Amino acid sequence: MSATIILTVIITIVLADYLLERGLSFLNCRSISTQLPDEVKGIYSEEKYQQSQEYKRANCRFELVTASLKLVLLLALLMGGGFAFIDELARGMVQAELLVSLLFFALLLFASEILFLPFALYHTFVLEERFAFNKTTMATFITDKIKGWFLIVLLGGPLLTAVIWFYQVTQDNFWIYTWLLMSGFMIFMTMFYSTLIVPLFNKQTPLEQGELRDAIEAFSTKAGFRLDNVFVIDGSRRSTKANAYFSGLGAKKRIVLYDTLIKDLEVEELVAVLAHEIGHYKKKHTLKGIIAALCQTGIMLYILSLFIANPLLSAALGADIHSFHLALISFALLYSPLSTLMGLAMNSFSRKNEYEADRFAAHHFNAAALGSALKKLSVGNLSNLTPHPAYVFFHYSHPPLLHRLRALSMT
Repeated sequence: MSATIILTVIITIVLADYLLERGLSFLNCRSISTQLPDEVKGIYSEEKYQQSQEYKRANCRFELVTASLKLVLLLALLMGGGFAFIDELARGMVQAELLVSLLFFALLLFASEILFLPFALYHTFVLEERFAFNKTTMATFITDKIKGWFLIVLLGGPLLTAVIWFYQVTQDNFWIYTWLLMSGFMIFMTMFYSTLIVPLFNKQTPLEQGELRDAIEAFSTKAGFRLDNVFVIDGSRRSTKANAYFSGLGAKKRIVLYDTLIKDLEVEELVAVLAHEIGHYKKKHTLKGIIAALCQTGIMLYILSLFIANPLLSAALGADIHSFHLALISFALLYSPLSTLMGLAMNSFSRKNEYEADRFAAHHFNAAALGSALKKLSVGNLSNLTPHPAYVFFHYSHPPLLHRLRALSMT
């Protein structure tokens, strides 16, 4: 096999992925129904439903533009030797191979951030603003960007350095050490993300004493769930959208409620949402998800170890000197079909978990309250009530609202 053939395969995969995603997006946008479903009548007004349709169409147009631009840029880099040019640029600035790799990815990331910054600004301050979601100020937007870059340098830099060093020292066995490192990092982040990362962007405060806290504690006791940490996050700083999530393991587990969620839902509905989150814990979904992710990462790294030393991967991108970073770019593009298949399995697994957590909340608390909460959340977030089944299969980690309501009605 020649470098030209590898490049042809890469370009074919890139084009196929683009066409698949655009086809799915087209089907999803066409599936928007003009008729308000019976399940949400009385919750969704005709005006609000029309607004949700307009919001979905606006996002479809935005995704088409950004995805098309990414395709054009990627094809230009592949066919015009752009990756090789960045590699040469990095080599002209530093000497050590490890530093060359780090600088290569830094230049690539910086260029990407600059190119797509206008689109991020448009999405936040035009599209989200148009539908009354945006609460982000320009100052918050800028500081979020700076903090995000800081985290990439602080966390991503050492991880990438370690991976490259493992490869340079151990060659074929680097995937084992990388897998151990990545596994430790993933477990650490699962346990401490809410305590270390979230506070950099949002304020989390313990849920104050009162009717809601009493109701939550009463249900937790009934469900046999030791609940030490219930926090309220100031999501309203950036958006009017509401959410809740469960994070952590063991003693570090916590449930986080958005302040917008508390504002929009009644006490019984909030307890139902919390019951759903406790269901994830009781069914060990977080633990199972981590194990699945670790297995997926191990498979990817092992396959990477079989090909990373092949100089044709760098030559396919137009480079004369073989390097870890160029081979990694080629591998990532070649691996994307398998990654898509694994993603389908993970999404299917996640949707199954959501149904299980819904059933837990229905059996141990109140199905009607959870259904009412899900409806209000859908209205508040202008969710698409009638997504195309193919789009759901490929992209949804949660079942669509109407599917969840029908499943709840049968519990």
